[in-house]
Amino acid sequence: MENREILNIAGYRFVDLDDRDELRQPFRFICEKLNLKGTILLSKNGINFFLAGKKEAIDSYIEFLESDKRFVDIPLKISYTNYQPFRRMLVRLKKEIIALGLDEVRPSEFTAPNITPKEFKNMLDKNEDVVILDTRNDYETKVGIFDNAIDLNLSTFRDFPDAISDLPEEYKTKQIVMYCTGGIRCEKASVVMMNAGFENVKQLEGGILGYFEQTDGSYWKGDCFVFDQRVAVDTELNETEYSMCFACREPLTKKERRSENYKLDSYCPYCAGKNKT
Repeated sequence: MENREILNIAGYRFVDLDDRDELRQPFRFICEKLNLKGTILLSKNGINFFLAGKKEAIDSYIEFLESDKRFVDIPLKISYTNYQPFRRMLVRLKKEIIALGLDEVRPSEFTAPNITPKEFKNMLDKNEDVVILDTRNDYETKVGIFDNAIDLNLSTFRDFPDAISDLPEEYKTKQIVMYCTGGIRCEKASVVMMNAGFENVKQLEGGILGYFEQTDGSYWKGDCFVFDQRVAVDTELNETEYSMCFACREPLTKKERRSENYKLDSYCPYCAGKNKT
């Protein structure tokens, strides 16, 4: 069995952080001290982090994190690898921890109710009348998607408000379950939908990764794109065959890497016309 000694965690919380700028250096210091790698995003409205390191180091980070009562009991997505999936450690100050560009959308004050992964799977098992909505970007949905889910073909999350305006009017009274990778985008997307008049919106608790953790992965087709060197994981949270184009960041299958329009660290079939020389 492989030695899977690196613990990967991801978590977020929408919470007012008026001291955002002062938090940056303490987070930098503790992560450097613990030899963690990944990214921490700090905004006036919350925290979002993706980190990897030895288990004892991650445990120490969580102890540090929860020394601030605003960050106690943040739900974590956990997986293991046999290598460090991040190249460096970054702590960034951002206007938003997930960019949408709508200041009035504040999940810390108002967001849609959750549906647990087991409740959602039970709904699918019973073939209930439900609209399944994917809120991720197009390069993510091409890696994997729920059966019968609506793909909005988003180039960026900022396109979401315009994209839902094209949904059929009858969806405004239908039961809708939306999902994303780990849950953070749905916190905002659900508010946008409710503000637009959609009456029965729920968000999948923990996103796709939560669904993989708590169910057998039924009704999922393909893999799940993740934002580190693993590129994608399967329903058992194992790294899959995907790699990423150095130039355009598109996820690539083995077949795409065998294309004449692929050159390592230069171009791939999606950007060859722009980058091929």
